[in-house]
Amino acid sequence: MLRTIDITKRYGSRTALQSLSLHLQARQFVALLGPNGAGKSTLFQVLTGLFAADAGEVEIAGISLRRSPAAALAHIGVVFQQVSLDLDLSVRRNLLFQADLHGLPRRLAHERIASACEQLHIGIDLDRKVRELSGGNRRKVELARAGLHRPAVLLMDEATVGLDPKSRQDLLAALRSDVRERGVCVLWATHLVEEAVQADRVLVLHKGALLADGTPARVSQALGGATLEAGFIASTA
Repeated sequence: MLRTIDITKRYGSRTALQSLSLHLQARQFVALLGPNGAGKSTLFQVLTGLFAADAGEVEIAGISLRRSPAAALAHIGVVFQQVSLDLDLSVRRNLLFQADLHGLPRRLAHERIASACEQLHIGIDLDRKVRELSGGNRRKVELARAGLHRPAVLLMDEATVGLDPKSRQDLLAALRSDVRERGVCVLWATHLVEEAVQADRVLVLHKGALLADGTPARVSQALGGATLEAGFIASTA
C-alpha cells in the first residue's frame, strides 16, 4: 500500500531523513516510533506531498507520488499533529467540505458522515461548531474526515497528543476497526512506547534512519532491551 525507496530529505546542512526505505502492506497497524526530532513529521510531510524529497521515490497503492501526485494522494487520509479543522464551521460542514474536495456525491457524503460520526460517538455533535468540542472529539472529527473517501492508507502523526486516556483509547479502537473491516494500512507516528506495543509492526526511527522493523517483540530483541521501552530508550538516548 505504501512504499518509500531511499527517501532523503535535507534542511540545509541537516539531514532529516537518510535513505529511508519502507514497504507497508494492507491490513497492518504500523507504529512509527521515534523520539522528538527523529524525522517522523518530515516523513509525513514528504508522504503527503507537502515537502519534496531531495532523493528517492514514494509509491502509494502502486502509484508514483512524483509522477502522478493527484492519483497517488487520492489513496491517502491524514491526521496531522496540529488541528486543521475550521473551528467556526460545524462538524457537518467541515466534513461536507472534505467530501466535496474528493468529489463524493452529496447523498453518499451524508451517509458516510453519519456512519463515521456514529461509530466515533460524535453523532450528536454534527451541528455544533468545532470550537465547542473537546480536544478528543476534534480528533475524532479529523479521523472521520480522513476516512470519508475510503483511503487505502491512513497516516496519523502524533494524533493523540493532548488527549485524555479514554479519548486515546477510542481513537485507537476506531483505527483498528478500519484495519480489520476495510483492510486499511495505518501508519501511526508516536513517541509513546505504550501506543506501539500493541501494533502489528513497529518501525523505530532515529535521526532520520530506520533502526529496527518488526513485531514489538522482535524489535525489543533487536534493540537489546528486555522490553520495547527499554530497548527504545537505550537505542535513542
